[in-house]
Amino acid sequence: MSELSRILVTNDDGFHSKGILVLAKALQKIGEVYVVAPDRERSAIAHSLTLHRPLRVERIRKNVYTVDGTPADCVYIGVHAILPERPHLIVSGINKGGNLGDDVTYSGTVSAAFEGTLLGIPSFAISLVSRRGFKFETAARFAQRVAHHILKKGLPKDTLLNINVPNLDEHKIKSYKITQQGRWTQNGSAVVEKMDPRGKKYYWIGEGRLTFDQRGDTDFEAVSNSS
Repeated sequence: MSELSRILVTNDDGFHSKGILVLAKALQKIGEVYVVAPDRERSAIAHSLTLHRPLRVERIRKNVYTVDGTPADCVYIGVHAILPERPHLIVSGINKGGNLGDDVTYSGTVSAAFEGTLLGIPSFAISLVSRRGFKFETAARFAQRVAHHILKKGLPKDTLLNINVPNLDEHKIKSYKITQQGRWTQNGSAVVEKMDPRGKKYYWIGEGRLTFDQRGDTDFEAVSNSS
């Protein structure tokens, strides 16, 4: 592994997110890091590419850029227009919240890594399974270990890694596990209908409670049994 391995870092929470800042800092110890991230939060935008308007790129400081587009846009623009040469690795995260089971279908974080994989670049997504009190440093250190391994050994062709880290201090995590994607089950109302002050209806998606199928060797089980 060269000390000058180029690593493109992105996310879907936006470039201001603490997760991407902690991740970039950790990866700077093993390579030259370029941050190309959305200029605002783009969660749950999946693998959308912007084709109906031009994309604007702003240089924030050395090796840090924002794009007024999606996470997949950031990877595509980063690889083809921003980085001086093709990156050796793409890392997406650290996401504020897990990307388990059906989350993968909607996740901008995972989709950014997927875009890198489609471009033939070793890529992985990393998420922290929590809703508050995020221990980003735990996930960042694990991301650094994974990145170091990939830069040395590579990944099998067309392989995407989706990593979910429990929100624990590092010493409390037993180990890591390669597993399979679980499935969510929707409980309660999938859509909430309300009325605005002018008497017009509006809707919220995602208000229903989600539970996961606990049968089998799944990502949910691995995270639940991590400590």
